[in-house]
Amino acid sequence: MEEKQQQEIDLDKVYDYQFHPDKISGRCDNCNSAYFKSSVKDGVFLRECRMKKSI
Repeated sequence: MEEKQQQEIDLDKVYDYQFHPDKISGRCDNCNSAYFKSSVKDGVFLRECRMKKSI
């Protein structure tokens, strides 16, 4: 039986939502939480849980 390897998530990197959409809509890919801290800087909306994504 073949095992699926999960892609390693670098928690220090900001991922672009266009290229790395949510696996489950509205949930963190790392911890599956729906609670995020949001901020805007230089016109970029940043959603942060443990994994950061620029939306």
